[in-house]
Amino acid sequence: MEKSGLSREQRQKERFARKASQTASKYLRRLEELPGVPESAAPFFQILKDIYVDGKEVALSNNRKTIGTYCVMVPQELILAAGAMPVKLCSGSYTAFFIGDDLTPRDACPLVKAVAGYQEIGIMPLYNNCSLMTVPITCDCKKKLAGYLSKKYNVYSLQIPVAREDEDLEQYVRDLYQYTAVLEEITGNRISYDSLSLAIAQTGVFQFELSRFLQIKKQTPYIIRGTHALSIVNAAAYMMPGQWAVHMNRLNTELEKRAEEGNYITKRQLPRILITGSPLIFPNIKIPLLIEEMGGFLAADETCMGERGQSDPVVTVDQSFHGLMRSLAIRATKPCSCPTFSKNEQRLFRLKQMIKDYQIEGVIYHVLRGCLVYDFEYLAIEEMLGEIGIPVIRLETDYNEEDVEQLRVRIEAFIELIKLKKPPEKRRERT
Repeated sequence: MEKSGLSREQRQKERFARKASQTASKYLRRLEELPGVPESAAPFFQILKDIYVDGKEVALSNNRKTIGTYCVMVPQELILAAGAMPVKLCSGSYTAFFIGDDLTPRDACPLVKAVAGYQEIGIMPLYNNCSLMTVPITCDCKKKLAGYLSKKYNVYSLQIPVAREDEDLEQYVRDLYQYTAVLEEITGNRISYDSLSLAIAQTGVFQFELSRFLQIKKQTPYIIRGTHALSIVNAAAYMMPGQWAVHMNRLNTELEKRAEEGNYITKRQLPRILITGSPLIFPNIKIPLLIEEMGGFLAADETCMGERGQSDPVVTVDQSFHGLMRSLAIRATKPCSCPTFSKNEQRLFRLKQMIKDYQIEGVIYHVLRGCLVYDFEYLAIEEMLGEIGIPVIRLETDYNEEDVEQLRVRIEAFIELIKLKKPPEKRRERT
């Protein structure tokens, strides 16, 4: 029964919050019910629960302000150096998507629709309390999103280069200097050489623990499920890097102990699958869950809310403030495999490298409906994978559950195809 005395808008917000919480809770429960959850994963799942189920604000200390970002190409070191906390605001909410569907063009991507939905309904503390939202211009939808968000929030549009040439890098460095001035004005703190050096060092600890985690993921038999791993990395969006690194250190230690004791999640030779393409953002984890529920193993993800760009350290040669700024720009662009770049051979190289490192047997190419920059690259990747004998399937989805059964059938068939391609001696399960 609806509460009396509440306005129509208030009742709508309550229904929205309740539905969004229920959906996130359901996917979190499915995540936790997958066999083999490490005990040390609890803090990561708790932060996802806090944000998406309970609608809490991120944990802040020392009166820090939060700076929202919408891409890994926003250097979080600058935000940390300004004494603020970076939070990623890309959304995977199905409920927010349905609200945003009425506010944006039909062919806009689900991520942008979900962000617009949260802005319209205004019940998410993570969004409402941001002192600044940083929107990198990586596609047309992000460009228009920046204008849409500016109606309600303080927004900075960060120009991302379309090429990796020296002149493009220099322009990006100049843009980062302008962004630095805005951060200083918002926070009231000066970004100095010392504060930026400290922020780079703090992020380096985060990256060390992540690289340690990725090495553990490569092991066979399997130590941790890929869906758990993806969600753990997703949780970094809502924690300070140092806090995440502390929890990750405990998790890595537990997983290394598992390996020493032979405590594997399974000894079966499950098909090792890599997922790439559009980002997978909690609670939109239906495809990773289906992969592992249908008998596959999500061995690696090459997505921007997963491993991409997170583990690449900042390498500084010029020990000046300008040298640090250039190093941030280089790290954000040179190794990045985002399809926003006009020439993207880097992505093909990265995928080949991951296929070798993670012993990948099949690739799922995930496309959010309307995400043209990722969809455009599919043919080149399909051709490359065909040359090296790796099967690939393209899955186009939206932020809803209407296509789950169709996805289930296609993923199950793809996994069976991979099994049939194996030599007979490798099809037998280990005991």
